[in-house]
Amino acid sequence: MAERGRRTRDDGRGGRDAAEGAPAGREGQDATAAALVRFCDPAGRPRGTGFAADHHGTVLTSHEAVDGLSRLVLHAPGDRSCVVTAGAVTPLPDLGLAIVRTEGLALAPLPVIVRDRVGVGSYVRLVAGGWREARVLGTTAVTYTATDRCHLLDGAMELAIGTAGVDALRLGGGAAGGPVLDAETGAVVAVLGTALHTEHRAAGFAVPLRGTGCAAGPLDELLARNAATVPAYRADLNPAGVLELAATTVGSDGPSRAHEALAPVERARIVGEFAAFADGPAAVLGLVGAPGSGRTTELASLAARRTRAPEPAPTLWLRGADLLATDTSVADAAARALERAARIVAAADGVGGVDGGARHADGVLGDVRPERLARVAREAGRPLLLLLDGPEEMPSALAHRLPEWTAGTAAWLREAEARLVVACRAEYWEQAGAGFPRELLHGAEGQVAYGGGRLPPCVWLGDLGDEEARRVRLRYGIPEGALADADARHPLTLRLLAEVRAAGAGAAARGGRRWAGDGRWWLG
Repeated sequence: MAERGRRTRDDGRGGRDAAEGAPAGREGQDATAAALVRFCDPAGRPRGTGFAADHHGTVLTSHEAVDGLSRLVLHAPGDRSCVVTAGAVTPLPDLGLAIVRTEGLALAPLPVIVRDRVGVGSYVRLVAGGWREARVLGTTAVTYTATDRCHLLDGAMELAIGTAGVDALRLGGGAAGGPVLDAETGAVVAVLGTALHTEHRAAGFAVPLRGTGCAAGPLDELLARNAATVPAYRADLNPAGVLELAATTVGSDGPSRAHEALAPVERARIVGEFAAFADGPAAVLGLVGAPGSGRTTELASLAARRTRAPEPAPTLWLRGADLLATDTSVADAAARALERAARIVAAADGVGGVDGGARHADGVLGDVRPERLARVAREAGRPLLLLLDGPEEMPSALAHRLPEWTAGTAAWLREAEARLVVACRAEYWEQAGAGFPRELLHGAEGQVAYGGGRLPPCVWLGDLGDEEARRVRLRYGIPEGALADADARHPLTLRLLAEVRAAGAGAAARGGRRWAGDGRWWLG
């Protein structure tokens, strides 16, 4: 696993040392260094290392790094430091760990593994006098000697490492509390301990963060918060990774909001329907309306509400124009959207052989199929929601196979336990809605009249209500009476008039025509 241009040494112990302690990959070094904290006593003597586990500055370290001290000095990258007292420390000596609350260190958290364990023989990376590569030998019971008494820790991770690494892991060398990273995913699998020992000699030991069966209380809460807010990918894909990928599809494929200075007015009836859909048993909601009724705007508002919720939920954006003639269900389009999102996320993180704390390797994020994302989201209690905007724009060849595509979509939604909102015109829903099993559809039967008959269950999106329209006109600065009654409640008409007025104001500033406010233009 040596990188090109980097010298390594294998001394037969199963671990390798990077030449001169250099980190394995500049991008990985930078990503991990931004999360690391050095612990010192008030006299400046090193006590250990820790890493940020959330965005609130919560640091996870070994118990030996804080043991017996009433005050600690923490040093972070960028010459930032803070002093913490014993009141900011949650000691967990029975686990060999400690949680420390910090302020002002601007730490970037590291993701924690979501798997129960890593396999024997797996390679990991750790910081001990520089970056080191070690190999997992297995687990064993160890004794942790604290200042007050000894603690027996079951299931400690035994590591094989090169000779220089063994020296760096000596007691009091400052390596205690450092994260042990999965070499492939960059997620933290364990926390180094230098005061752990057993009857037989080993190169090093670390406390696993998963699979020990003893994670509870503060540690369990911290790990849950980490999984929900710090993205991890590949074998350690977590809910935060699902959220990041889904949000990327909304940002790249959803509507641009650059031209909108004001947030859209909330339409209470539609918001209520979406809430009832989220809490109900249905898997498909048809949001049906004429062109300009605000279908795309309502989808974007729904995605934003789910993202801003106290417990954010993943929302995947799909466009009808991106469907292909060969698609068998909505899952095919979802897979392509997620592949694009994965490339965007990977590029933003820095592509190319990233190690030592990066969230991906070889420029990819591993398996990002919609089925897998739906499973991770479901297990987190936040089902994946797909938003399909403008399905009328699908290729004509697919439109001819609409019943087959709809049946495939229904089967996939059931299997993945995902949900779908389709924003479309009435003529599309008349056919597509009839293709979904009735029990999957949200809404009452026969509520919306169309073409001499009734549409399948759906949510009809018409003009704005009187109060909603008044608030929109007020936000846009449109005078009362500037539009005929038939247009004064139409969402697209109001937005277009607002854009014309804004353009007129800009022209007036440049000495051109200006809007008089009564439907007339004046020359400036």
